[in-house]
Amino acid sequence: MSVEPIEPVAPAKKAEPHPLLKLVLELGPLLVFFFANSRGEWLASTFPMLADLGDPIFIATGLFMVATAVSLTVSWLLLRTVPMMPLISGVVVFIFGALTLYLQNETFIKMKPTIVNTMFGAILLGGLYFGKSLLGYVFDSAFKLDSEGWRKLTLRWGVFFLFLAVLNEVVWRAFSTDFWVAFKVWGTMPITIAFTMAQMPLIMRHSLEPKEQTVEKAMEKPTEG
Repeated sequence: MSVEPIEPVAPAKKAEPHPLLKLVLELGPLLVFFFANSRGEWLASTFPMLADLGDPIFIATGLFMVATAVSLTVSWLLLRTVPMMPLISGVVVFIFGALTLYLQNETFIKMKPTIVNTMFGAILLGGLYFGKSLLGYVFDSAFKLDSEGWRKLTLRWGVFFLFLAVLNEVVWRAFSTDFWVAFKVWGTMPITIAFTMAQMPLIMRHSLEPKEQTVEKAMEKPTEG
């Protein structure tokens, strides 16, 4: 039985935003979530309408949804497109955020990273099973790698997404809400950045582009919120 070769799948090249703007759009909602949770009581007393949402975690959830909507809107207005990963993550934020507020149950927003990371992990590993590397679509990437490079990188990211899903489950179930919120911003983000940088040797070995251009693109990879 012959094995079909891995076919890299990448989207058409399009204009990229300034790296600083891209960072703000991706990290902005997370920072709003962290600030609102840590200063929830102050926000409730300063803006009485927010007090109706409930405890700080619910205020943070509501503002997180607003910040996510603003981020996606700005991305669309500037680029006339929304990258796949932030779009899917945003949809899950709206659904689980709404359930969190309506049912006054913080479990839903805590499970959001688990759902998103499991989804992306399953997409990447499922694509490999059918002989396709879907990493380009998930990361809105314009990398030019050979087939072996796409296969190896897709496998690594698929496993890493599943690792993040398990890690989120462990943290929110074993620690306090405040710890989980802080870890979501100051723990998951550095881990993802470190993992991204650790893939540079693989990317450089299999890249079909000049070294400088490859490094620049690798530094612009998005992270899940």
